[in-house]
Amino acid sequence: MKKAVISTGGKQYLVAEGQEIDVELVGAEKTVSFEPLLVLDGEKVSIGTPAVAGSKVDADVIEQNIKADKVIAIRYKAKKRVHKRRGHRQSQSRLKITKIS
Repeated sequence: MKKAVISTGGKQYLVAEGQEIDVELVGAEKTVSFEPLLVLDGEKVSIGTPAVAGSKVDADVIEQNIKADKVIAIRYKAKKRVHKRRGHRQSQSRLKITKIS
């Protein structure tokens, strides 16, 4: 089974064919391709500098603007009556990995 490490949105993901992943919002409408940083093919391992030459990972965009879990930031100063809560939900895209070549 082929696996690859891709980088998008400042994060790295270990993916396999047929897998669905949630990543930072991607501007593409239907398909997107990535240059892998590492490719695992059984016993063979290809490490890129920084990307593996001649390889790419293709993915279909299933859904756009999915909201991630809420992250709450709290600002508090003891004995000063200062307290502030702020929440944020990041927009994400759901991708299905179709091919690692």
